Amino acid sequence: MEAALAVTRLPPHDPRTPALSVVDMHTGGEPLRIVHAGCPEVVGSTLLAKRRYMRQHLDYIRRRLVFEPRGHRDMYGAILVPSELPDAHLGVLFLHNEGYSSMCGHAVLALGRFALDFDLVPAPPEGAREAQVNIHCPCGLVTAFVECEGGRSCGPVRFHSVPAFVLASDLTVDVPGHGKVVVDIAYGGAFYAFVSAEKLGLDVCSAKTRDLVDAASALTGAVKAQFKVNHPESEDLGFLYGTILTDGKDAYSEEPTTNICVFADEQVDRSPTGSGVTARIALQYHKGLLQLNQTRAFKSSATGSVFTGCAVREAKCGDFKAVIVEVAGQAHYTGTANLTVEDGDPLRDGFLLK
Repeated sequence: MEAALAVTRLPPHDPRTPALSVVDMHTGGEPLRIVHAGCPEVVGSTLLAKRRYMRQHLDYIRRRLVFEPRGHRDMYGAILVPSELPDAHLGVLFLHNEGYSSMCGHAVLALGRFALDFDLVPAPPEGAREAQVNIHCPCGLVTAFVECEGGRSCGPVRFHSVPAFVLASDLTVDVPGHGKVVVDIAYGGAFYAFVSAEKLGLDVCSAKTRDLVDAASALTGAVKAQFKVNHPESEDLGFLYGTILTDGKDAYSEEPTTNICVFADEQVDRSPTGSGVTARIALQYHKGLLQLNQTRAFKSSATGSVFTGCAVREAKCGDFKAVIVEVAGQAHYTGTANLTVEDGDPLRDGFLLK
């Protein structure tokens, strides 16, 4: 009994500020901090309206979750909210060191397990080996399929994306320190610039992370300055999220292709990046390098973790030809916590070091 009390008893804290109850997970090394309880109501008639409200009125919650001393500059978070979509089991807002994403594949893979294990979806039929979880992300409805046994998750998760498409291919941008570089821009729930690291004088498999971050950040800045990113259906989704540096091995192969994603404020994804895999599959399909239902493996140069992806069917997004992409990977639980605020703490809302 004493041990149980020691775990659940909260330390001295401001009673006017509810503790944020969180479950921590990771997918391929990329962290996810899920708020289970304690977040104030996020107001809005739609999920995108809730995202705007969170940014304008509750951004201190993001900072407390993600920033030091409770987190770190590469921490990632998820706030669960009700969805206006009748088919959705839950809605989610994604948090990072700069703000709010429109999609996060590694989080969807983790949330599939979490939703099943924490009873956010109806229990699957007895003997079922897979449970379906419909997750409303800011980019749209994403369907996760969770391997299960006895009604609980027990293995990898896969999801089917929103329509993924290529916004611009073979776009030339002038990158400070690198000159003119040809890049592609594709959408997998979020927009990314894609380029082989070799074009920036780097090997994505062996270069120092700092060098990869600097090069990717320079490219992101150049694209933002020289090219207008628009989403055909929503202004809220029309922004460049980051740059993905690849090994240049875009032609189909049974061997994994390696990449690293640098997004938001120089945040480094430890996983192969679920929405990035989605966009990269769409890019390879667009260029005729990949057929429907051809599965490729994508490896993170940061951790060596692997996701798989394949285009499962064609679709449309506005006037763009698109594909629905299936991405699969393994998420793991890492712990739980109650994040508190003590009255008088000058750093209560967190900080980041550059």
